[in-house]
Amino acid sequence: MSDIKLKNDATVSVEFVEEQLTENDLNDLCDATDAAIEDGGGFGWVELPVREALESYWRGVITAPTRQLFIARLDGVICGTTQLVLPPKNNEAQGHAVQLTTNFIAPWARGYGLAKMLLEEVEKKSFHDGYAVINLDVRENMDEAISLYKSIGYEEFGTHPYSVRAKGKTLKSTYFYKVINKKFFEQ
Repeated sequence: MSDIKLKNDATVSVEFVEEQLTENDLNDLCDATDAAIEDGGGFGWVELPVREALESYWRGVITAPTRQLFIARLDGVICGTTQLVLPPKNNEAQGHAVQLTTNFIAPWARGYGLAKMLLEEVEKKSFHDGYAVINLDVRENMDEAISLYKSIGYEEFGTHPYSVRAKGKTLKSTYFYKVINKKFFEQ
């Protein structure tokens, strides 16, 4: 993790979470999640869950051996996350690929480059850990996210026309991948 001081004196950083969060950080994470859900980017939640459910969810993510959590901070406050879902140990054939999920920046923290910083940190850690490909999917109405993924080299490879059902509407999801270690495929 490294802090970056911006022109307007805001400090931004991203980090890989390796231990339980403090109660303050957990509260900030839940607040940021609430804001993302209310804005329509709740990574599966359509309505705000009760706080206890949200806290339980995040505590579970941190302790799950098949998940890695990355957080973004604006002036020290958690304002966004992304997760990597690691391949199961019994799937050797796809053991080189990870799945990116729950990627968001709270609306109040957008415009500082944190979404890109999160992805860069995920790619760096994934490469270091020996993975070669990152897969992800995103709802069709998430235009800014789609633009970001494309701008940093994620390749679109398909859509699922019935992927998401929210507030009485069916939305497509677009699927992307990025090869982060081409040498893996040259072996």
